[in-house]
Amino acid sequence: MAKDSSDFSNAIIDAAGRVAKSASAETLMAYADGINDIARLQNSVQPPTTVVLITRDDRDIQRVEDFKVKHLAVPQFNLTRMGQIKMATLMAFSKGMLQAGEVFVFLTGVVGKRVDTLVVMEVGQEYELFQSVGQPKLTEHIRRVVFERVLTLMLELAHEGREGKPIGTLIVVGDYREVQKYCQQNIINPFKGYLEKERNILDQSMRETIKEFASIDGAFVLKGTGVIMSAGTTLTPGVPGSPLPQGLGARHAAAAAITAATKSIAMTVSESTGDIRIWRRGRMITEIEKAPRDPARPSASAATDTLG
Repeated sequence: MAKDSSDFSNAIIDAAGRVAKSASAETLMAYADGINDIARLQNSVQPPTTVVLITRDDRDIQRVEDFKVKHLAVPQFNLTRMGQIKMATLMAFSKGMLQAGEVFVFLTGVVGKRVDTLVVMEVGQEYELFQSVGQPKLTEHIRRVVFERVLTLMLELAHEGREGKPIGTLIVVGDYREVQKYCQQNIINPFKGYLEKERNILDQSMRETIKEFASIDGAFVLKGTGVIMSAGTTLTPGVPGSPLPQGLGARHAAAAAITAATKSIAMTVSESTGDIRIWRRGRMITEIEKAPRDPARPSASAATDTLG
């Protein structure tokens, strides 16, 4: 007789509490929609471990607030298990909810289903996730809300794309005084001549505008305040970034180079895979992978997930 999925989920929740205690973890993070019994999760954890629930929508937030648990809101997209962990931990790290050297436990699973995966990490030990440890704060020259909006937009481009396929995209955010020294326009800049308040990425009307211009060759360049300075821009920094992982091309090379030469962050969407990569100081600091699509279940929200 098959074991009930809730029994399996509860066993993992109980194990997470024990692991957090054994590892002296400061934080236990879990996706709220994968936890059926929040009280059980709370009771499984002992101080000084803090529970942080990851919320994807208003329903999640309401559930979490009813239990008075600390929470972190993230965009709602279908990512692999490791993609979910990377997105949430990156946002938590940029907000200061995780610090260098901290041990944390993470619970996740297939999007929309009960948790089935337990991961223990130390900030700074997972090279792929936390190459930025030891550098200045990730959002030193960029407003946190701008960083999050750009990340959300890149996730939307990766998942929606054009005609169901990802659009290769590069967005650079940061110290525009320095970045502009390495910019050349491929086309007439579509954002030139508008007031800054009319072309800020925090304006919801800019979401669709960005998506429309994303198919143009070249990069979007933004100030750290969110003002869009140009699109269709070629980046020509003289300082190369670190050697690229195999298979990455000119867009990623430009992201590495511009972040090596300036105080900026770059985000790229791969046209071939839809994976998102974030670059800083000439290096890729993390990669967020899309979940593979199940042909039998075409809905993006129903795609089969695999361990990244």
